[in-house]
Amino acid sequence: MRTWFSAVLLLAQAIPIWPGQPPGTESWTQHEQIVPNTPIGTVALDVTQPTITPFFPEQGRATGTAVIIAPGGYCVALSLDREGNDVARWLAQRGVAAFVLKYRILEKKSEGIPKDLDMDAACKYGIADGIQAVKVIRRHAVQWHILTSRVGFLGFSAGGMVASGALLQPDTAARPNFVGLIYGAPFGVMPAVPANLPPIFMAWAQDDTVALDGVVRFYDALRAAGNTPEIHVYSAGGHGFGMSKKGTSSDLWIDEFYEWMKAQGFAK
Repeated sequence: MRTWFSAVLLLAQAIPIWPGQPPGTESWTQHEQIVPNTPIGTVALDVTQPTITPFFPEQGRATGTAVIIAPGGYCVALSLDREGNDVARWLAQRGVAAFVLKYRILEKKSEGIPKDLDMDAACKYGIADGIQAVKVIRRHAVQWHILTSRVGFLGFSAGGMVASGALLQPDTAARPNFVGLIYGAPFGVMPAVPANLPPIFMAWAQDDTVALDGVVRFYDALRAAGNTPEIHVYSAGGHGFGMSKKGTSSDLWIDEFYEWMKAQGFAK
């Protein structure tokens, strides 16, 4: 296993998170597509082989913290730039090792969002990939100059469903050490929400016409279970603002997330 990962790193490529065919999708035959220059930047479709792409900080600046970044896209597409690579570069410049997770998504058979999309069915493979990504990064923590107690997860929209799946998994030792949910949450059947979860940061806009109800529902469930997430609710910003500038206070979400990381002891 170590030799396999080292060889991939030397090639400076995205790193597969499963040593062979990912479990549960062995019969998938679609071929991955990377579509550049869309209105939201580069988009991935039909992902069958999940990977993490590392953005390491400069030597001497590393803080020992890692953040896995899960882009959104209804689990049928991935917004790789404004909810992935752009976020990773910002964090790496501040000493945080960032890993963009390209997780498995359903085959895109038509334009737009599939009608009557079952988010639990669509995102279950991405959730499995998110849980595996945490394990992979902890397994290689020494090699990548990361502390196993400082592995976080940041998810956007449907990527927030992936992040929340890693957060809520029954194996408490395998959970990430902190989680950021940006206009993201479990969007299907509400899973069981235990008490004493790792620190959670949530941010969303009140004029979000896509995810608002699901995000607020999850916040209420967290509170009902005794958790106290940090929340930032913006008056405007819509859905999917990511790293794009809207001219609203939602533009500051990443600065506020980073200050929260500092307060939690995960950044300097």
